[in-house]
Amino acid sequence: MTATVRRASVVAFLSTLALSVPLLGTSVGGAIVVVCTLVGFGVRRGRVFDALALPADREDGRLNSLLLLVLAIVVLGALAGASSLPWPIVVGVIVLLGYGDLGEAIVRRRGADRAVAAAAFCVVGGAAAVAGQGISHAAAGTAIESILPTALFLGASGALFAAILREQLPRYDDPLVLVATGGLCWLLSLLEPVLSGADLAVSVFVVVVLGYTSYRLDTASVTGMLAGVLLGLVTIVLGGWGWFAVLISFFAIGGLSTKYRYQEKAARGVAEANNGARGSANVFSNSAVALVAVVGYAASLVSLVEIDPTVFQFAFAGALATALGDTLSSEIGGVYDNPRLITTLKPVPPGTDGAVTWQGELAGLVGSATVAGIATASFGAIGGLGSAVVITAGVVGMTVDSILGATLEGTRLGNQSVNFCATLSGALVAAVAISGIGPF
Repeated sequence: MTATVRRASVVAFLSTLALSVPLLGTSVGGAIVVVCTLVGFGVRRGRVFDALALPADREDGRLNSLLLLVLAIVVLGALAGASSLPWPIVVGVIVLLGYGDLGEAIVRRRGADRAVAAAAFCVVGGAAAVAGQGISHAAAGTAIESILPTALFLGASGALFAAILREQLPRYDDPLVLVATGGLCWLLSLLEPVLSGADLAVSVFVVVVLGYTSYRLDTASVTGMLAGVLLGLVTIVLGGWGWFAVLISFFAIGGLSTKYRYQEKAARGVAEANNGARGSANVFSNSAVALVAVVGYAASLVSLVEIDPTVFQFAFAGALATALGDTLSSEIGGVYDNPRLITTLKPVPPGTDGAVTWQGELAGLVGSATVAGIATASFGAIGGLGSAVVITAGVVGMTVDSILGATLEGTRLGNQSVNFCATLSGALVAAVAISGIGPF
């Protein structure tokens, strides 16, 4: 057994002790936290230290990683005791991280690549999270069948989110991953997702197949794949299949456009890095506003926010119309000569931030119209005039992206920030239009 697997096994065992709270009470759980804290401060050598220490712990001569993990657990426990954060979620995310890490460590020991390792983390961690929630609910006398679909959704979403964070952050930041994952699962639980086990199984199957396909086609990196699967799952569960159809139009068409004459774009210096495989930062910068719209829609249905749900539908469509329009404008327009800076219309070299071509602008318009058409077919609230609003929102957002690229990108804003601001602009244009004009 390697040191990595040994440590993961010990941490998984310690995470299992979180079940002491629903089974034996908070006083027992508190005693376990005290013992772990004393170990973190007092053990500085020996087998226990060797089993738990990360490289940074060995340099410091103290189990700081264990202490920080205990602190994160205390934070979640305090939230559960003082607010509406359910204990089953706290227990679920603790065992998720512990057993997900163990599953990943085992497959990495066997030489698995990053995608397989991430899948192992999600499957093992997600299953542990569902089991932890189930045991916690059973201890409280709740019928398992009544909470199983929600537990599965929270387990899958939490595992995907934690896997994304762990791909981006060093192992020393696992406590941050724990708290952030707990917060996400708490938010999703407040939205009262209503779904059957069969519907969830179909949803997971569809998004996983599409995510893996994007990875195999090199249109998404490992983290990009995980982000796409998470966004797809949340969109289906909280919005529905119509929302997912709009979302997948962006992912599919945008991803394929990245591969369009890729070698030619690479030679011109305008190609997407990593052979066109988009990472989680790119996925979220283009889709974060749309995700907020889905969450807002679900929140409006359960009266957490007092806004017409239709507003969120238009915001969602406007954000993705911008995202696809901007992507096609860049990927298609990048193969044509004579780009001009949008703010001055003067010729500039290919690849200049804020440069546009008429071919790219036309492609962007088609992209926005595509999203508008799918949204019109998917959402009953969006009719003919509504479709025109979504197209307009997409063009406005695409133009904002180019203007920001010509003025602020590279100095005050990065590319991801520009994408976010552009999609936010598109969402706001569409939302304000429906709010001001009324139903279409």
